[in-house]
Amino acid sequence: MAVPQPQPMSTATDVEPAARAGRNELGTISIADGAVTKIAARAAAENPDAGAAAARMLGRVVPGAGHLGVRGTDLQGLPKTSVDVDGSKAFVTLELSVRWPASVPDVTAQVRHHVGDRVRELTGLDVAEVHIVVADLATDIAPPPRVR
Repeated sequence: MAVPQPQPMSTATDVEPAARAGRNELGTISIADGAVTKIAARAAAENPDAGAAAARMLGRVVPGAGHLGVRGTDLQGLPKTSVDVDGSKAFVTLELSVRWPASVPDVTAQVRHHVGDRVRELTGLDVAEVHIVVADLATDIAPPPRVR
């Protein structure tokens, strides 16, 4: 009687990322929209030329809103992000600011590619679309306050 040989254990790099989400031999794996939203926001903020956009009211940027406790333009902050997960597909929407004079098409292409890769890598979801709205150009980013 032949003894079956043990199969080598697969590592995370051996598995296709898309195979992790959805139905598999262990059951169904679902990832909440909120978790994917946080991953996408962090991935977008990893680009040094992109960040949180200024607060808007009635379609206009509110200047000085940061002093009032409302979110201001901050390249260190997380952009406004929403994600819709439909089965194994994710649809990401980002509202961000871009550092002036960086090329807006170049920065948005880099962010789109990086967000898609990170969401796919960390969740196994197929990123069908990354929609980016550039709401502000960061021209006068104030340095962080100094402690005296």
